Amino acid sequence: MKAVRYHRYGGSEVLIHEVAERPTPREGQVLVKVAATSFNPVDIGIRAGGLQEVFPLSFPHVPGIEVAGTVAELGPGVGGHQVGDAVVAFLPMNADGAAAEYAIVPADALATAPRTVELADAAALPVGGLTAWQALFDDARLEAGQTVLVNGAGGAVGGYAVQLAHEAGATVTATSSPRHEDRLRGYGADRIIGHLDFTAGPLSVDGGPFDVVVNLVPTTPEETAALVGLVADGGALVSTTTPPPENTARGVRTARVFVVSDAGRLAELVSRVDAGTLRIHVADRRPLTDLPAVHDEATAGRLAGKTVLIP
Repeated sequence: MKAVRYHRYGGSEVLIHEVAERPTPREGQVLVKVAATSFNPVDIGIRAGGLQEVFPLSFPHVPGIEVAGTVAELGPGVGGHQVGDAVVAFLPMNADGAAAEYAIVPADALATAPRTVELADAAALPVGGLTAWQALFDDARLEAGQTVLVNGAGGAVGGYAVQLAHEAGATVTATSSPRHEDRLRGYGADRIIGHLDFTAGPLSVDGGPFDVVVNLVPTTPEETAALVGLVADGGALVSTTTPPPENTARGVRTARVFVVSDAGRLAELVSRVDAGTLRIHVADRRPLTDLPAVHDEATAGRLAGKTVLIP
């Protein structure tokens, strides 16, 4: 089979599209014929070696932590799936991934793929959808009737966060560039503003203070601390980027969001997609051979939204 692999840590030049041996599933594993994987910002940190203490790799390594495809082979002891089933999954961060024609997936990570979207596009759901859910409900404990600010709503996680918060009965304010405004209003955003200005003194946003602030934008520690001022007494600030301050006044809770694989919750997100209450947005569809260029564009800040890569 063909796969993108790297044999050492480094820049995008280490990503090589080459012939690799087709893997064989072991006990508790499934072999998936890949319809698509996707790019995630964490892929850069793993490839560069900056996260090797947390996610150590064995080389050569196949990147790609999201997969959509069809079951090609079942490992010993695997039940609940059949060859030909359309599936999606969030893969272990440091295992071989899905930037290949075939990928090994833990059976307990699999969920049935949505029926109402192209299978390749379903690769844009697991990480973004689970991150948004865990940020809003597990970490921030958002409830109906509350107010939420999604800082960086135009990206993959932000789009899911706006939709999930709206469906939960929250009033949603989103920060975004104008090009995403129509899409975010369609998702249920009640108010859309431009990017936050951290240089104009204390932050102030129409609709605030908010019960929940979700920060999805890379911010300095000082900027992240300033976001606490947008949170109502007893509310929550959660961030997927810079860790928020731990000691805050007014009973404000803070948390750094670390997404974890959850097949049960992923299946619930799939059901929402099929019910029409959660939409998957794919910004770009590209061949797998473009993966080094995608890494470069992301590093340069030119990649917006979710890119899926098709073998």
